[in-house]
Formats: sequence, structure tokens, C-alpha cells
Amino acid sequence: MRLQHHIKEDPNVDLTSLIDVIFLLLIFFMVSTTFERQALLKVDLPEASEVEDRTEIPDSLELVIDNEGHMFLNDQRLINSEARTIRAAIEQAAGDQRDIPLILRADRQTPHHFVVTTMDVAAQLGFSNLSIATDRTDGPPE
Repeated sequence: MRLQHHIKEDPNVDLTSLIDVIFLLLIFFMVSTTFERQALLKVDLPEASEVEDRTEIPDSLELVIDNEGHMFLNDQRLINSEARTIRAAIEQAAGDQRDIPLILRADRQTPHHFVVTTMDVAAQLGFSNLSIATDRTDGPPE
């Protein structure tokens, strides 16, 4: 009786498809990850039910008003909160450009007249692209 002896070969596993899947998962998680912009100044923003997502705004001015009325233009503190000071700071930062976005971030406890004064100065200077930053609420408005 003649028995055939088979020589056992090592199994050959092709890792190319596994590597492709790993790279696709890595790219998916990199693209879908949200990055939160951490500000140096902590401001408690008011909430709104719908907020337009703007992840990156190039060449914009950001005016922050804290709960005591102190103002910061692009992280530089203004001397006071008077209209002429705000006007001078915005004119110096913007130069001749009036089409760049002006983002207003006011704390929810900020007295209303600081926000109105800032909006009035922006309108007098000819800024037409004014945004008011808010936090998004989780549920429908009550």
C-alpha cells in the first residue's frame, strides 16, 4: 500500500487588504473628529436653538465682551468700553477692509448697552458682516 505524504506548507496570509481597511478607518476618524477651539478668555455665551456652523473664518475680527463689560479685540484688551475706544481699535485692526467678518462674543451676563454700543460702532464703520456668537442648545426652544 502506497500512502501519499503531503508536505505541509505554511499558510500564507495576505495583509494588504487588512492594511487598507486600517488606513481607511484612520482617515475616517481623522476627518470626522471635531476640534474645539479653546479660547484664552472664558466667556459664558448665550444659547440659541439654531447656530450656523463656521469652523474656520479667515481674517476675521473677534470682539469679546466679558460679564463686567471689559472688551477684548482679537485677544487684546481695550482700555475702556467707550464707543470712541472701540472705534479706534476696530479701525486699527481692520485698516481699510470693511468686508471682513466681525464676530461679537458677549457673555450672557453682559449689560445690554455694551453689545448695542459695539453693534452701533460696527455699523458706523461700515461693517456688514457682523456675527453674534452663541452656544448651541441640546433641545428645542422652550
